[in-house]
Amino acid sequence: MLIDTHCHLDLPWLGNHPETYLAAAGAAGVERWVVPGLHPDGWQGIADLCRRYDGTFPAFGIHPRHAGEVSEEALVCLRQWAGKGVAVGEIGLDRRCAHPERQQELFRRQIRIACELELPLLIHCNGMVGMTLAVLREERAERVGGILHGYCGSLESAREFVQMGFVLSPGGNLLRQNTDRPRRLLQSLGLSRLVLESDAPGPAADSPRNRPEFLTELVDCIATMTGYSPGEIIRETGRAALGILPCLGREHR
Repeated sequence: MLIDTHCHLDLPWLGNHPETYLAAAGAAGVERWVVPGLHPDGWQGIADLCRRYDGTFPAFGIHPRHAGEVSEEALVCLRQWAGKGVAVGEIGLDRRCAHPERQQELFRRQIRIACELELPLLIHCNGMVGMTLAVLREERAERVGGILHGYCGSLESAREFVQMGFVLSPGGNLLRQNTDRPRRLLQSLGLSRLVLESDAPGPAADSPRNRPEFLTELVDCIATMTGYSPGEIIRETGRAALGILPCLGREHR
């Protein structure tokens, strides 16, 4: 099963006509989409979207870019919203964003909510792999596991995440990097610990606008790098996604 584990269908410009982009992705073979939350203001819209379109599944969380504006009330609301989703996310740490101490506090609080509800995590990690690993260990996040979204770290760190029960989603970073790192990562880890994501409408390899159907380009890229067939990649990454996000096995939420 071809599963997009990270697709912001609620954001402009996808959010203006999600049915158009879902239809195109469906025609390309994509069957499931996880729509992660970034800010409390967007959670209701994500919930409404996922009720409206078959194959779409919500996740609720607060992105590190919003760490400086999040209130205690928002975290109380997240505790109520989180159980309606398939994961808690998108959460994590980002060196480009302000308020690093508040980022870490927010990250920890959201991990604790996920562990209380026994929900996996959708992790955003930009330039802070070591700190992300440390926080996940200290909060015993191996109890729930999850997905390292947009992973572009080292193979050594990847193995540490995998040992904690996480799977990796390299996403469009594979298409944008001109080094051997993605190839080594894919070949060393194998397909059983990898999942796929479009991260639409974030930037694609050669375009500032990404579409959900571009997930098939990622499959072709992985096939070229590893020698696995597209069919093997779709089957094994789909199995990994269903293993870490079992609610995706349902027909619809």
